[in-house]
Amino acid sequence: MIRTILLTAMMAAVALAADVSGKWVANVPGRDGNTREVPYDFKQDGSSLTGTVGGMQGRTMEIKDGKVSGDDISFTTEAEFNGNKFVFKYKGKVMGDEIKFTQEREGGQPREFVAKRVKAT
Repeated sequence: MIRTILLTAMMAAVALAADVSGKWVANVPGRDGNTREVPYDFKQDGSSLTGTVGGMQGRTMEIKDGKVSGDDISFTTEAEFNGNKFVFKYKGKVMGDEIKFTQEREGGQPREFVAKRVKAT
């Protein structure tokens, strides 16, 4: 009986987990005070998250260590500029068709922004 209740509760928790698969876009604040439109392409398989984040000059960065747990999302990306490697850590809260993100880079200021799901036309 207890096993059945626990199994049902676990299945309900999985069913309630956010599904972030698809294309998203955010206006991310830059160092110069301007914002830059950044595309995200998420692929979710259960609690595992993969995909890409749009980078500078049309490049993309692969999502690493991606996780979705309930309405929480987290992942990292890596970029290289002038021979220097930068690691960006993302944490977010999914709210329907929006994700409120905090992005951090070692030695940098955290950035907060909202990504919105791109509706299929």
